[in-house]
Amino acid sequence: MFLGSRDLRHAKGRFALIGGVVALITLLVVMLTGLAAGLGRESVAAVSTMPDRGVSQIAFSQPAQGQKVGFDSSRVASSAVKDAADQPGVTEATSLAIAQSRVSVDGVRSAVTVFVVEDGSFAAPSGVRPGSVVVGSGLGKDANVAAGDSITFGDKSVRVQAVSDDASYQHVPVVWMTQADAKAAGVQTAGGTSLALLKTDGSFDAAAFEKQSDLVAMTPNDSLSTISAYQAENGSLTLMRVMLMLVSALVVGAFFTIWTIQRTKDLAVLKAIGARTSYLVRDALGQAAILLLIGGGLGTLIATVGGLLARDVVPFVVSPTTTLVPLVLLMVLGLLGALVSLRRIATVDPNSALGAAR
Repeated sequence: MFLGSRDLRHAKGRFALIGGVVALITLLVVMLTGLAAGLGRESVAAVSTMPDRGVSQIAFSQPAQGQKVGFDSSRVASSAVKDAADQPGVTEATSLAIAQSRVSVDGVRSAVTVFVVEDGSFAAPSGVRPGSVVVGSGLGKDANVAAGDSITFGDKSVRVQAVSDDASYQHVPVVWMTQADAKAAGVQTAGGTSLALLKTDGSFDAAAFEKQSDLVAMTPNDSLSTISAYQAENGSLTLMRVMLMLVSALVVGAFFTIWTIQRTKDLAVLKAIGARTSYLVRDALGQAAILLLIGGGLGTLIATVGGLLARDVVPFVVSPTTTLVPLVLLMVLGLLGALVSLRRIATVDPNSALGAAR
């Protein structure tokens, strides 16, 4: 990297400018990635964490004409849950009803999503039992609720057994409670979403189950795509991230193409004294890699610090997946963009270039 390192030292302003652009693009991509992960977690956390409690399949009712399988349209009767428990490969089945409600905490009313489960359900978080509920941390922040406090549904008060970071659904805090408490609190589950949660073994066959039970089985992870709000917001943010990455490749490619044109004479001299094309290509790619690493690393660092400071205010996830993965992708795309300039390096003719310079 003899030529590349000299360029970096003697054209500091030029490289600082393009490095700053790369840093800003990386900052935007990492911030969007962390925000998308945070919004996604707030939208589906109550569902995505179900496998931790043994839920391996979620069974939905067959959709009506013109509708799609999903949480909004599922209406699984209690008799269907019992039938599902008797199917081959199913070791246990329990019902889950989802309803919207409001709770009062010290006179302040807040909207919540109620997950109604059977008493002793394997799918419920630890602490859900008659008279006790588990609430999402969003309610804890909004209404200053902590374990041991009481919340009120109408005239029914229940004790908060625990506050969970993984209890939210479509950006609304979740309250897990038993069927008896939900009925006493006046939570309306009739006509709302109802599902069958299944614990299965290795012999479970989804196709055979669907044929016998007239239900549609999905893994909790696959079922996330049927949550309309999650699908829409995740698709929009993903599109923005992809566009920013493509812009990064275009910017880096354009910069190095112009830079290569400007130093054609230097390349011609090096070729004239015996420098091989492969050496010049490695030199150019090394220069691009250093620029991308410094600019991208700076953008990632700023985004990470900003995310750590902001995650108490906005939903933001800081992890290797939301920081290092976007950085690596941007570097790869940036190097692909820089490859555009290599054709000129490979085809430059020393005699023609030096003759034109005279």
